[in-house]
Amino acid sequence: MTTSVDVVSGTDSPYALSHLDALESEAVHIFREVAGEFERPVILFSGGKDSIVMLHLALKAFAPAAVPFSLLHVDTGHNFPEVLEYRDRAVARHGLRLHVASVQEYIDRGALKERPDGTRNPLQTVPLTEAIQQHRFDAVFGGGRRDEEKARAKERVFSLRDEFSQWDPRRQRPELWQLYNGRHAPGEHVRVFPLSNWTELDVWQYIQRERIELPEIYFAHEREVFQRSGMWLTAGEWGGPKATEETEKRLVRYRTVGDMSCTGAVDSDATTLDAVIAEIAASRLTERGATRADDKMSEAAMEDRKREGYF
Repeated sequence: MTTSVDVVSGTDSPYALSHLDALESEAVHIFREVAGEFERPVILFSGGKDSIVMLHLALKAFAPAAVPFSLLHVDTGHNFPEVLEYRDRAVARHGLRLHVASVQEYIDRGALKERPDGTRNPLQTVPLTEAIQQHRFDAVFGGGRRDEEKARAKERVFSLRDEFSQWDPRRQRPELWQLYNGRHAPGEHVRVFPLSNWTELDVWQYIQRERIELPEIYFAHEREVFQRSGMWLTAGEWGGPKATEETEKRLVRYRTVGDMSCTGAVDSDATTLDAVIAEIAASRLTERGATRADDKMSEAAMEDRKREGYF
């Protein structure tokens, strides 16, 4: 008498993929699909954990050949030094080409104005969209995930942007059976999200499995911080703290990395991958909901920015 194997669930099958293998396979497929469909793709790379995982997946997708895409970073001028150092090391290690769109350069020539609150995250949209137009990128990879924020939760893996880089949710296309439609008119481009179906926990478990190096600020360390709107922010040249805000040394780490002016640290003693994973598994707040001031400006802050061309 023979026993059957449930090929749908993979029960007792030596060929069943783990959930991380399945996510990796999907992302690798997306990278290869874009390489076959588009002429000038680019990877947005900030040196944050999601873009680091995305670059790791791209390297895997095309090994032993080189990654056939360049990298693009929108530098606000208020980025964490540890993250910029990691970015430059990664570019040098893998022999990649990096394009940098500088918010500071736009401010210096009067094309953008500083905000009263000092944050530059919303100022990234114009340098990003103009860099896409200048280099004629037709596909732009981003590390956005659907579990991060509700506007990102309703966006497709292939997200069409018009000639002004704007997003219209009504123009989204169905993506049945992992079939992606990359058609676009001249001047339009497609934003591509290989990590759409990953969670923050998946990202960290994959980092642990693949032994991926990260900037040290993702792990607990002592840092001079001050409290604003319920978040621990880093003191810096961007304008914090104010005269009424006192700094103190605390043991903290960062769950997400963005502009120093709007990215909060969390109290943590997690100095290892195991400790970070345990901490995230117990959390009931997404990293953006817990630590990003720019997403708290309004209920639709992220969707409004995405409609204007932001990621």
